Amino acid sequence: MRFIKVMGVLLMLGGVVVVGVWRGWVPLAPEWNPWAPLDVRASPNLLTRFKLGRLQGDPALCDQVLKTSGLRVSHQADSSADVACPLRNTLRVQGAEVGLSSSFLASCPLAVAFALFERHSLQPAAQTVFGQAVTRVDHLGSFACRTMYNRANGQLSQHASANALDIAGFRLADGRSISVLKDWPGEGTNARFLRQVRDSACDDFNVVLSPDYNAAHRNHFHFDMGRWWVCR
Repeated sequence: MRFIKVMGVLLMLGGVVVVGVWRGWVPLAPEWNPWAPLDVRASPNLLTRFKLGRLQGDPALCDQVLKTSGLRVSHQADSSADVACPLRNTLRVQGAEVGLSSSFLASCPLAVAFALFERHSLQPAAQTVFGQAVTRVDHLGSFACRTMYNRANGQLSQHASANALDIAGFRLADGRSISVLKDWPGEGTNARFLRQVRDSACDDFNVVLSPDYNAAHRNHFHFDMGRWWVCR
């Protein structure tokens, strides 16, 4: 009985603290305040995924967060609601400090996750392994109106809502190219770099699939912001 009373008091106090933080009565550093906008420049923490999730369907909050991302983006007009794969609140990502093989369409959570990945995962891995920066990301695209694995009766892929990006390789400052297809099977520095990138990307995206997942991903990393958490 005493245990139940103690738990009740703790839950009540916890609720008071939550309301206090939400109302602004309890001061917290922005990075630890669940309702403060995500700052891409700050180191990711346990609240980063929650803050990324808040971006879905909130264009105003998305624009506020994008100001900290360093990304060059343009807003795309919503597609007609009667198309097979309608897009809403979609961005065209044109790059940042790192270049892209081409621009790509992205949901706001995917675009911001990519900015986090570039700043906190990709470039640190390149500096650790090669002592230089990545200057370009080579990708295979983001939006594709299709089911998973193009199955006739499968569920729609995250690509169908521009919520996924497939990355095939990277270009280093000295001109070297790192290819998922060619370099993943090896054991040298290129393979070590790719594995470090894959592992750290799991902190930025909800789903990360590599050649370790299956043969369909032998030539690329699949990153998406779907509802499941997978790191393979």
